[in-house]
Amino acid sequence: MRIPRPDREMLRALAGRVRQIADLPEMADRRRRWVAHNKLRGDRPMVLCFPEGCWEELVPPDSLRCEHPTLRAWEMELRRKVFWWEHIRDDAAIDPWFDIQWRVYTSEFGVEIPRVWGDRRGSFVWDPPIKDLPQDLEKLSPRTFRVDRHGTERDLDAARELFGDQLPPRLRSYLWWSIGLTQTAAYLVGIEGLMLAMVDQPDSVHRLMAFLRDDMMRFIEWTERQGLLTPRNTGDYVGSGGLGYTDELPGDDTDAPQTARLRDIWGFGESQETVGVSPAMFSEFVMPYQKPLLERFGLNCYGCCEGLEHRIDVVTKNVLRLRRVSVAPKANQEALADKLAGRCIFSRKVDPVPVCVDFNEDLIRCDVRHPLQVARGQPLEIILKDTHTVRGDPTRITRWVKIARQQSES
Repeated sequence: MRIPRPDREMLRALAGRVRQIADLPEMADRRRRWVAHNKLRGDRPMVLCFPEGCWEELVPPDSLRCEHPTLRAWEMELRRKVFWWEHIRDDAAIDPWFDIQWRVYTSEFGVEIPRVWGDRRGSFVWDPPIKDLPQDLEKLSPRTFRVDRHGTERDLDAARELFGDQLPPRLRSYLWWSIGLTQTAAYLVGIEGLMLAMVDQPDSVHRLMAFLRDDMMRFIEWTERQGLLTPRNTGDYVGSGGLGYTDELPGDDTDAPQTARLRDIWGFGESQETVGVSPAMFSEFVMPYQKPLLERFGLNCYGCCEGLEHRIDVVTKNVLRLRRVSVAPKANQEALADKLAGRCIFSRKVDPVPVCVDFNEDLIRCDVRHPLQVARGQPLEIILKDTHTVRGDPTRITRWVKIARQQSES
């Protein structure tokens, strides 16, 4: 990769700034706090903010200087880390490495899922390809998987040559988000079709879920055999919000090439698409297919935007080594706090609307104060995410963190 001199100098300056931040004594303290927190031994609630959809308002793409796609992505990553420290100032820690992701590609399931997107970060609609579930199941075929080792090594070598003396690059794998299965089922059948089929065509739903379970098992086992898994025991994003710092999973904190096993890393499951079905249906059609997948991992997280209060007993009974449970914006916090009773991290996702629309400080304080009251004495993290806009005002993120800290420390 040929790197123009101005880009080289700029990227090295950014990498040097990130390393300065990562080496601050405060970062070491944050890492220790996260290790204790993930052990359920933290001394205070942790506060996190993931800008997600509003990143382009915080670090606008037109502010980037690199033109090469890879360098441009690296510049964005470095600028976001600097912005995180200088302006967000939550409890996230910046690590002294630059992560290079394995280049892994998967095929579809033998059918196309046409998607039509809205304008500018909008939602999308899709046309489910499976119209007649019992008959159309035969159209599905297992995915194929491919790794580009040469391309991955090329990325790693380029980062080493560019700023490896300042911010050592390391291989990291983020090859899937959730093993939940039901999002894929909904893409194939449609959400309404999936829910109706649980009543009208239960045998076909079981066949579909078994097919998706087996396909996911093949994929995660393939990544393990190929040596593509890497430790997730430092600042890796885990579950639907949270950081992976832990001394309970193997892995050393070096920039040397590392491989991990499934049982060495965090796992994650959710089923947002089935939030409208009964606990009995969740127990029949979802959990039995997620359980054998989640059993492969060392520590597990469960839940995202679905309210879990009606199915939490099923989750805690079946998910081994459960460590983090998502408490969605509309979830019944009292019920979940009572059920969890400190056995897992109470991972509270606050409502992003008061931040994204008119920045209502009274609603923000109330929303932050509620979990502090109902989950008092339990391992608690308060997380702002799903922030798809800040209406052009990046200071909203900083102000939310300040409010959350004030409430959690009062």
